[in-house]
Amino acid sequence: MTSEAAENVPAILAARALSKSFGPVEVLHDVGLTVRPGEVHAIIGENGAGKSTLMKILAGNHEPTRGEILIDGEPVHLSGPVDAEKRGIVLVHQEILLAPDLTVAQNIYLGRELPKGISVDDKAMNEGAAKALHDLGAEIDPKTVVRSLSIAQRQLVQIARVLLVPHRIVIFDEPTASLTPFETEALLKVITDIRAKGVGVLYISHRLPEVKEIADRVTVLRDGHVVAAHDVSELEPADMARLMVGRDVTKLYPDRHATGQVRETVLEVKDFTVPGYARNGSFELRKGEILGFAGLVGAGRTELMEGVVGLRRGHGSVRHNGTAVTFADAQASLKAGIAYLSEDRKGKGLLLLKDLATNLTLASIGKFLRGGQIDRKKEDAALDEAIGEFDIRTGRKDLLAGQLSGGNQQKLLIAKMMLLDPSIVIIDEPTRGIDIGTKEQIYKFIARLAEEGRSIIVVSSEMPELIGICDRILVMRSGEIVGEVTGEHMNENEIVVLATGVKTGEAA
Repeated sequence: MTSEAAENVPAILAARALSKSFGPVEVLHDVGLTVRPGEVHAIIGENGAGKSTLMKILAGNHEPTRGEILIDGEPVHLSGPVDAEKRGIVLVHQEILLAPDLTVAQNIYLGRELPKGISVDDKAMNEGAAKALHDLGAEIDPKTVVRSLSIAQRQLVQIARVLLVPHRIVIFDEPTASLTPFETEALLKVITDIRAKGVGVLYISHRLPEVKEIADRVTVLRDGHVVAAHDVSELEPADMARLMVGRDVTKLYPDRHATGQVRETVLEVKDFTVPGYARNGSFELRKGEILGFAGLVGAGRTELMEGVVGLRRGHGSVRHNGTAVTFADAQASLKAGIAYLSEDRKGKGLLLLKDLATNLTLASIGKFLRGGQIDRKKEDAALDEAIGEFDIRTGRKDLLAGQLSGGNQQKLLIAKMMLLDPSIVIIDEPTRGIDIGTKEQIYKFIARLAEEGRSIIVVSSEMPELIGICDRILVMRSGEIVGEVTGEHMNENEIVVLATGVKTGEAA
């Protein structure tokens, strides 16, 4: 559909002068947009720009402070997400909202189970779940308990659940943040298919090339205001980034200057196995080095790291600064100066219902005790310092961690771990769901840690990220380290070949 023709198509959904306040703080200011049938309208902006708040208003999760929502040109009041679903508006949340102790199929059909007599039809639900996941390019056993799935697999289950609901508008809030390029490609095909059926799509993503590929129009939010709205054909990803952050972001990755000298090994892992996930993993980490781990989701990267630091049961040889060690738990590895930042910052990294100061000091609480009590003045000073050093953007210090945007949660998690003054930092998916401006900050911070002589391991599903910041990259496939790339060989093609086992030009 040409932009001229699209202008004459009535909107399915429209927002008119929507504003939202939480207490005295207004986070959305007179936002307006439309979604037409058969189009993808992307909403982009930095973390904290108001994107997720806007989507939650349109999906009935929040009520606007002022303004109105129109469906087919008629003003409506959405009494909640169930009401929105009845009107054909469904939301794929950025947060994982699944029941961890139920199976995949039970989660997909939760609240809308298929009956069979006085019971439920488990066979039909398993078959329906398998088909919905297959359409997303995910071959996940529908009988698997969700707790055992990776973050990426859980996101795919959540998407499959939402798309089973009859829908006229689908809102995707960072749906590919935890997905591999292959899974992302499958999801974008699904979006193309539903667009072809006349469904309107609202799409939030920090992956700007992805926005360029899939969207028809793009609206840019900054600090709760609409600052630009364009047909996507008028913008390149660099233009989108500039509009988002209000400045040019031409150099995302910091310069890395190789010293040329052989540096001492600070961590040596040999033949390390995490049963069911990783086999015979062997690698060395050197002082002042940034070592990357690439691979597809399910390759075992996270589980290998969790095994090494004592978060999972594993066996093999680990030497830290030349001394053989065995970490019974994560506390033991922390005491040794090895900090692990989980990919699941909401579930494992932070206490979302606790305040910022509590989250910041929890891992190093001993530093803040005086006479058996927490020294609140010292804790508050540490929070002030962390907010300044890590640019944690918060209007008030008494916020809960869960009230911060994703990028600011990641900064808080990093600040928390750096209070322990670790010599080795393992960061799993450091910029998942984070805007380009915050990514630039985190990359510079990681480079600074290496310049200080600390050693860094970065686990990431984003190949450009690994190539941009790492000195070496190890690639895992099916639980094993299958190769190393350095120098000119650090390119996406060589990494993909190792990660998939498929050479260029071969059939997958």
